[in-house]
Parts: sequence; structure tokens; C-alpha cells
Amino acid sequence: MSAAVGHRALVVTASNRASAGVYPDKGGPLVAEGLSALGFAVDGPQVVPDGDPVEAALRAGVEAGYDVIVTTGGTGVSPTDRTPEATRRVVDREIPGIAEAIRAEGRDQVPTAALSRGLAGIADRTLVVNLPGSTGGVRDGLAVLGRLLAHTVDQIHGGDHPRPGSPS
Repeated sequence: MSAAVGHRALVVTASNRASAGVYPDKGGPLVAEGLSALGFAVDGPQVVPDGDPVEAALRAGVEAGYDVIVTTGGTGVSPTDRTPEATRRVVDREIPGIAEAIRAEGRDQVPTAALSRGLAGIADRTLVVNLPGSTGGVRDGLAVLGRLLAHTVDQIHGGDHPRPGSPS
């Protein structure tokens, strides 16, 4: 499914160390590449420290009218992982099935995928999705988003469900 033409996406990397230049951001460019392949016009990745700067980036992205904002990083269980909390403060409605599908995608290969606390939800008319920071977690997340994103964005913008027997 790839009806994302004309839709805009923002990528935000939540990483204290990458934002400080300790190491390069690897997940953000992968997310940007994956969303571009799905037909989105992509901005970013914006690399910010985890926590309040993530919330600020999400709020700015929603205000700018992005159709989708995908974060990478900050979804684990370490004391500095606070992206889900920042996201929860921004979204109006959560979509737990997306986050559950992302965790399930990698869990058979990497049992620690179950530790991701990432969320997905809607803020105004913007879909916000948290992906893990690992490149494997990003790939798993993109696999799920490839199956759901175009339909989800269409629904958020008031699209109708396809009727049985009608062309989709």
C-alpha cells in the first residue's frame, strides 16, 4: 500500500549521545529512507536529546501539519528513555495496535523487542509513532508501517473505508 503521495513526514531521533555528537544517528536516516520509499516527502531526522526536547519536536511537527511523525530511540527501559512519556503528553488518542504490531514483528527473532515501550497515536491530524533506536527495531517498525501507514493517514484525514468488491 503506497498512497502517500503528497503527504509529509517528519523523523525525530531521540538520543542523548547522538545529539551530543558522541556517535552518529543510524536509526533516523533509516526511518527517513523507509518513509521516502513509501512515498512520503520526508524532513529530518532531527536529532534531539530524549525527554522534553522530544515533546517540543513533536509539538512543533504537529503545529507544522505533518501527516506523520516517526521517532526512533528512547523507548527502552533505561532511566534516560522517556520518549513514550513525551509522546503521551502530545497525542490526543493512542492507537495501541500499531505499537503492539511493531513489538510483535521482531519479538520472535529478538526477545528483547518486547521491552520497547513505544507508543502510537494521533495528535490533531498527525499520526505519531515511536520506533526503537536499534536499526533492527527500525526495520521491524518500517515493515509494520509499510502495511498500515497509507490507510491510517487516509483515515485520520477523513477517508472512507473501502467497500467489499470495490477497487481500493
